[in-house]
Amino acid sequence: MAEPQSSAGDGTRPGPQGKPPLRIGMVGYAFMGAAHSQGWRTAGRVFELPREPVLSVLCGRDADAVRTAAERHGWAATETDWRALIARDDVDLVDICTPGDSHAEIALAALAAGKHVLCEKPLANTVEEAEAMAEAAETAYAHGQLAMVGFNYRRVPAIALARRMITEGRLGTLRHVRVSYLQDWLVDPEFPLTWRLRKEAAGSGALGDLGAHVIDVAQYLAGARLAGVSALTETFVRRRPLPEGGLGPVTVDDAAVFTGRFASGALASFEATRYATGRKNALRIELNGERGSLAFDLERLNELSFHDGTEPGAHAGFRRILVTEPDHPYLDAWWPPGHGLGYEHTFVHQARDLVHAIAEGRRAVPSFADGLEVQRVLAAVEESAAKNSVYTPIVF
Repeated sequence: MAEPQSSAGDGTRPGPQGKPPLRIGMVGYAFMGAAHSQGWRTAGRVFELPREPVLSVLCGRDADAVRTAAERHGWAATETDWRALIARDDVDLVDICTPGDSHAEIALAALAAGKHVLCEKPLANTVEEAEAMAEAAETAYAHGQLAMVGFNYRRVPAIALARRMITEGRLGTLRHVRVSYLQDWLVDPEFPLTWRLRKEAAGSGALGDLGAHVIDVAQYLAGARLAGVSALTETFVRRRPLPEGGLGPVTVDDAAVFTGRFASGALASFEATRYATGRKNALRIELNGERGSLAFDLERLNELSFHDGTEPGAHAGFRRILVTEPDHPYLDAWWPPGHGLGYEHTFVHQARDLVHAIAEGRRAVPSFADGLEVQRVLAAVEESAAKNSVYTPIVF
């Protein structure tokens, strides 16, 4: 078992600066578990936090693997049953980094036990699960518990800056939002059949894995909900190798394309695929308004492109904003101007924001209600695609 890494000692006493601890119990230790561990471990070393995150307990079904992960990432103890983690007295917040089929059960149990909850996206595998989670989170908030869904791309400084510029009116009335999230890790038809390719575990394929992110980013930046969608989905490789040999069916989408309309009237287009050969992590968004436009690409995440449509025509055009200045979101605590951040820092910012919300007793965003909104859009996309691209209203 890993030795405690926090300066709060056993996690029950204030740290050396008198800050009360926030003791984290995390379920899941793979890709997202590593990213969240980095966020919790780093946030208090970079930002001045009102409470000190303590990596208290890490949970996973494989005792040897979870012990190895705990030692690598600095967790003080391990469990192999998430119910035992929730029952522990040294856990204040449950961080859920498991596949989507277990999100609802773990989150509901954690909230019922009086814990704060951070849950990876998408919030659930069905709208019904997400509704139950959002309702439980609202009830828990009345008792001082917070629940947040992990849409970490809101914490990219350039995206946060774009949101600030939009709310300041720099684009005026939005007319178009176009978003794509392109990856290529499934191009090889011999790639094995993992849980992400099984509907019972993942809920959906590229739609939930990537589409959830772009839906949330689009609604966050636009400041409005999607009112309806018209969609197409496709599964390009329908059978893949099983670990034990042979082939098994792929039961999720490989790609999703859909158009939509925001409640504000702006038109939107979306694409999510894991078959865009050569594209590794290309989340791109462009917003066009009556007064200007903004564009962002996650593969160049320290940059934002801005066109000020109010400038004289002879000088008009997109200009590059290097988002590394201390007055840009989150960057006052990091490096000198021009020294860029990366993917991992979004999880540091996520941890920072949640710790502040808990300490200040205010709602954490994005909330489970925000996650439910995204879940409803995902369901509408699936329904529309099943009807061969029939426009499907979203009922709130």
